[in-house]
Amino acid sequence: MPSRCEICCEIMIAVLLPPLGVCFRHGCCTVEFIICLLLTILGYLPGIIYALYAIIFIDRDQYFDEYRRPLYAQSQY
Repeated sequence: MPSRCEICCEIMIAVLLPPLGVCFRHGCCTVEFIICLLLTILGYLPGIIYALYAIIFIDRDQYFDEYRRPLYAQSQY
């Protein structure tokens, strides 16, 4: 769980460069980053809105929970 200071810094970065803020939170090869990049190319304001949504509301930790991983990611050995 990120601290409030980390979230605040990511929000400030997301207002200046929306894809960079999403990249810090979710990584550079994720769907969130690609959507934010496309929205920023199409318009700066939609990129900021989506970046704030992706940073504040999308919980990345739920995807790394052991019980929520897809079946193909679990080892059968």
